[in-house]
This record gives sequence, C-alpha cells and structure tokens, in this order.
Amino acid sequence: MLAPMQHHIHTLKNGLRVILVPMEGTETATVIVMTGTGSRYETKRENGLAHFLEHMFFKGTKKRPSAKKISQELDATGSIYNAFTAKERTAYYAKVSSGYIDTALDVISDIFLNSTLPEKEIEKERGAIIQEIDMYEDMPMRTVDNVFDALIFGEEHPLGRTILGPKENIRRFKRKDFVSYLKRQYTPANTVVCVAGSFDTPKILSKITRDFGKLKHGNPVKPIPFTASQTAPRVAIKEKETDQTQLMLGVPAYPYGHHDEYALTVLATILGGGMSSRLFLEVREKRGLAYSVHAWTEKYPDTGALVVQAGVEHGKLEKTVSTILAEFGKVKTKKISAAELNKAKSYIKGTKTLSLETSDEVAGNAASSLINTGNIRLLEDIVEGIDKVSAVDVQRVARDIFKTSGLNLAIIGPHTSKEKLLKVLRV
Repeated sequence: MLAPMQHHIHTLKNGLRVILVPMEGTETATVIVMTGTGSRYETKRENGLAHFLEHMFFKGTKKRPSAKKISQELDATGSIYNAFTAKERTAYYAKVSSGYIDTALDVISDIFLNSTLPEKEIEKERGAIIQEIDMYEDMPMRTVDNVFDALIFGEEHPLGRTILGPKENIRRFKRKDFVSYLKRQYTPANTVVCVAGSFDTPKILSKITRDFGKLKHGNPVKPIPFTASQTAPRVAIKEKETDQTQLMLGVPAYPYGHHDEYALTVLATILGGGMSSRLFLEVREKRGLAYSVHAWTEKYPDTGALVVQAGVEHGKLEKTVSTILAEFGKVKTKKISAAELNKAKSYIKGTKTLSLETSDEVAGNAASSLINTGNIRLLEDIVEGIDKVSAVDVQRVARDIFKTSGLNLAIIGPHTSKEKLLKVLRV
C-alpha cells in the first residue's frame, strides 16, 4: 500500500493558509488558489457577481494586460487551467508538467491578486455570460439542479439561487460592484493556496509568502444559516418542451462533520452508486425506465441533501418516481446484507482512491476540505470513517431522512400537474 501523503499547512502572518503536498512518482504539479466565497455569500441583487468576477480575473493584470497574454503564457506550458465558482467557494488553478510550476504559480497568483477588472472587458463579458446561461438552459440535465435547489432551500435563501444569477443582474453590474465584493470576500483568512505534485518546497513557499503576504484584511459576510423546516412533500415543475423529462428527487440530510455523515454516504452508494446499485438495477435494468440514474449526497457546513437524478420518458415519470420511492422504503424496512454493505464500502474507497491519484485532484480536494471543514480530510480518515459504518447505521439513517414530509421532486419537461405527482410522493 502507498504511504500516506504528507500535507504541510503553513499560515502566513495575515492569516492566509498554504497547503504543500509533495507527491512521489509524478511529473506534474498543480497550483490552486481557493477562496471561501461563492453565490451563497451574495444578496439577491448581487446574485451572479461571484461567478462574473471569476471570469473577470482572466481579463488582465498590470503585468499581463490582456486575456490573450494570460492564456498565451499558460498555453505555452501545455497547462490545463481554469476556474470555477460554486455556492461556497471560488477557485483558480493550473496543472503543468512540473518544470513549469514557477510559471503556473506566477500567473495564477497574478490574476488572483492583481486583476485590473477593465471596464470595457466587463461590458464584453456580459454577453459571454448571458450566452453561458442560455447554453445551460438548453441542457435540462445540467439545470434541473437549479429547480431542485430553489425547491429544497427556497428562492429567498442564497442556497436556493443559481450560481450564474439572473440575466437582469448580469446586465446591471458595474465595476464598483466587483471591486467592493472583491475587497469584502477575497480576504487572507478566507483564502487557501495549495500546491501539489513535484516541486521545490522552499522556493514555492517563499514565492507564495512574498506574493500573498500582501493581501489585505477585509470583513467577509457570514453566510445566512439554513435550517430545514419542511412539513409536507413538494413538487416544482419547470415547464419546457423537451424530448425527455429530467427529474431530481431528494430529501434534506446532513452537513459536513455530522456523526452519520459516512453512513449517509454508504446509503447513497447502495441506492445509486455504480451500475450494480439498487436504483440502477430497478430503474434501468429491470424496467428500462431511464438510461442513467444515480444518487449522491450534497453537503454544506450547516445542511445537506441526499438526491437521486434520472432522465425518463414523459409518460413514465410517475412510474419512475414510484420505483425510486419503493427503494427508499426498502432500505428503511429491511436491513442490508453484509455482502451489499461491503460492496458499497469497497466502491467508495476505490473511487475515492482513484480520484486522489493526480496532482490536480489532490490539490482541489485539500483546498476544498480546508475551506469547507477547517481541516484536511486525508484518504485514510475517509477510509476509517467508511469502515466503521454498520448495516444498523444505514437503516437508522434511512429511517431518519426518508419521510413523506421531507420529499422534494424537481422536474424539467412538458408537465403541468403537480397534484398528480404529489399523490405519488409517499415513502
């Protein structure tokens, strides 16, 4: 078995955290700069600003005054680079052949710390983001989660809003909005820089300390806590002419660090992880209702959800929902076998090990883990947590979360009747 990877955490004087993860046997290195902010930290009028700002970071700095200069420099190294905005974090990264790590670190540091946010680029990027919104609107499989989040979290809570924001906001944002959000949220205590792979540790740490040590303190807003207060099943339909109905069916579940967090992961895997999971066998193999069906857990520091997603023929929507709910009912009433429990555990441990094989995945996991939970979850910690889960734990969690009153069904397709679907929502 491979020796556990060593994660070295350094905290700079201004509170910024640096994670260095040397990896043996790799010829690559990844730098990721992640800040603990995203759409959850926006007001309704700001919704979409975090994502728009992420785009603007690639539009130029004093040292690299255009998007072309930035991309040319990274392309010249054969780098894989990008950025993403989530509900609770935003990140900028580059993965390179290890000989180019100095360039990757310099460019990513520069765009994070020194973006000039040119006015004319803001005007141009509005159009690109509106096209991005329209692109996803044409992909119901990718946007049904927006319908689901609005249903389970409510449109008035930031978690219930989209990351891209509404078009009217995108058209309205001014440069001063970006500047004030940047000062408020992109603070040292809220930021993690991680480098993983093959690199010169003293040299990299010295460069990060020099560059990021200048980042000034701010007063980031605290997220509005979320407390589930659902008392009856709910349905949300986004009526759209599609060839297939997209559905997400889920229930409120547990946050990061909950004592049953790992049991919840095992439950989701038994239901919809892999092609031998209960839902795959029942929904696809036995009944041919969907091409793909899977289940997973969504986690935040204060809340979470267990969710199932599938794409089905319009006329078979109710039958599919009933089939999924029947599987929810079975795990509540009958304890899973030792063989099925062990298979689910092996699946989780195997997929997690595979996902942490490369420098980009190691860097992203370490930074996300530190931002979300305040510490780094090592592979061996996850394995230990999964190994402790018993069949009794899985059944207890199923009984706790699978209640008729907690069901949420989100749909995109040519449907109009919520009443018909509400009658089916029983577990």
